[in-house]
Amino acid sequence: MTTALLIGATGLVGSNLLKRLVADDRFTRVVSFGRRATGLTAPKLTEQVVDFEKPDGWAAEVKGDVAFSCLGTTIGAAGSQEKQRRVDYDYQLDFAKNAAKNGVPTYALCSASSANPKSSMFYSRIKGELDRDVQALGFQRVRIMRPSLLVGDREKARFGEKVGSVMLGAFNTVGLFRKYREIHGDVVAHAMVNAAFDPAPGARIFELDQVFAEAER
Repeated sequence: MTTALLIGATGLVGSNLLKRLVADDRFTRVVSFGRRATGLTAPKLTEQVVDFEKPDGWAAEVKGDVAFSCLGTTIGAAGSQEKQRRVDYDYQLDFAKNAAKNGVPTYALCSASSANPKSSMFYSRIKGELDRDVQALGFQRVRIMRPSLLVGDREKARFGEKVGSVMLGAFNTVGLFRKYREIHGDVVAHAMVNAAFDPAPGARIFELDQVFAEAER
């Protein structure tokens, strides 16, 4: 691999992934697509500031060896379910479609532990729909991470995640909800890079324990 493509580089997982990509000698070029600049500078980094509502303006640039997708928001930040779906499903699927169209062989996605296209919960359903639909685009390899509660330094702290972290920590001390234990964003980023270099064809979905294991591989 020589060229890595990335969306969601200003988020928790994406920012850690971007740092890993620019430090990885296996990549000679890293292209980040985002609504704003990341603030990171590196000789191999190219930043494309794009309008995700207008994919025709950037679709032709989605060319490389592996596409990483870490884009996401909350309903509180988005303002409505419709707007959250635009970010968590539509924008990411547009990116994946253009990557597939341009011959990118490998696609790696940061999803969620609850992802299920048949779920009655809105967030879990759109995550599951994206997982399902990117696998139908014809990539040689698809790698999907399904982390649980993400922890790490964010530009904007999420109150719900802080509460969830405290509750899960208490439950895990007595052995409950271990499969939903928190995971650092950089661990997920590390797992995504490792999984992207797995040459096996087809799709692989990494549940929480497998994400931890892949990061240590």
